[in-house]
Amino acid sequence: MPQLIRLYIVSIAIGFALALVFTGLLLALDVAGLRHLTSATRGGWIAVLMLTVFHTILFSGVQFGIRVMLMAQGEGPRGGHQQRIRRRPAPAPAAVPASAGTVSR
Repeated sequence: MPQLIRLYIVSIAIGFALALVFTGLLLALDVAGLRHLTSATRGGWIAVLMLTVFHTILFSGVQFGIRVMLMAQGEGPRGGHQQRIRRRPAPAPAAVPASAGTVSR
């Protein structure tokens, strides 16, 4: 099996485990009355199933993205080009005394 496919399957498995934990915590802590709502409604198990599926999609996508981004860290130079910055003093405006006979517009 190609390495990328295996990585994707492992990411889905980790995402599913995280989704089960997260959905379980949502129901256990009764966030926004979710446990009561799903247990009091006749089709509440469908909502729990949908939460688990959508959290699996979310967490596995994030997990896969993180793993792919971490794969590229060992190659090439890091940190960009090192360039010196030359500091030059900024020109400061000179104070000019105003004469009494001139009008400035």
